Amino acid sequence: MIAITRPVPQSINRCEVTHLAREPIDFARATAQHAAYERALTALGCTIQHLPALDEMPDSVFVEDAAVVLPEVAIITRPGAESRRGEVDTIEESLRAHRSIRRIAEPATFDGGDLLRLGERLFVGHSARTNDAAIEQLRRIVEPHGYRVTVADVRECLHLKSAVTYVAGAVLCNRQWIDVRLFDGVDVIDVHPDEPYAANALLVSGSVLYASAYPRTRERMEQRGMKVSVVDADELAKAEGGVTCCSIIYKQ
Repeated sequence: MIAITRPVPQSINRCEVTHLAREPIDFARATAQHAAYERALTALGCTIQHLPALDEMPDSVFVEDAAVVLPEVAIITRPGAESRRGEVDTIEESLRAHRSIRRIAEPATFDGGDLLRLGERLFVGHSARTNDAAIEQLRRIVEPHGYRVTVADVRECLHLKSAVTYVAGAVLCNRQWIDVRLFDGVDVIDVHPDEPYAANALLVSGSVLYASAYPRTRERMEQRGMKVSVVDADELAKAEGGVTCCSIIYKQ
């Protein structure tokens, strides 16, 4: 498995913030936490592909938003925040050797954090960052490959994966932010009510990579027999980032 990552930019304190009050981000601490995150991915079997830093682009560490990689195709997004649209070119270059490339085009806007894959089912968040035009373009790209697209309206949070992620046979969900009836037939683990931001988790090689800030929700996963690898991620969480946001993981 390849995990594409990019360093924390020195401009991180100018990042886009939508649903949180802006707080100072400690650049050195964020960088140390990101390095530990990469080490955790390596321990779970990933080979890290480091992209060059984009210090002039404050959100560039959140590489997930710039591309969606499926076994058949890589889809280069058109991020919903205009300040982020320059991030996609180097990611396209890194993927071109491994996948055929399709691009989301104007007037569509699409962040990769708004896509959740469960097998051949693709759930796409209709959010402040992903619009109807993007969903239609995505549908035209993926349906010939056998995928079925389901639209999920996102409430009170930035991306679909802020509200729900897939964890080893179940979805981890904040049902205040997403309609869980969309996942009919799939086991649902609710986040602890005191941890509303706890639904973001990254399944890698059968283990769940997870932020240390949410111990009560982590306990719910562990009670189901899931193996959870914990990392500190509180600095980038101030920029509305989670553990899925900082990598694009795919099999060569």
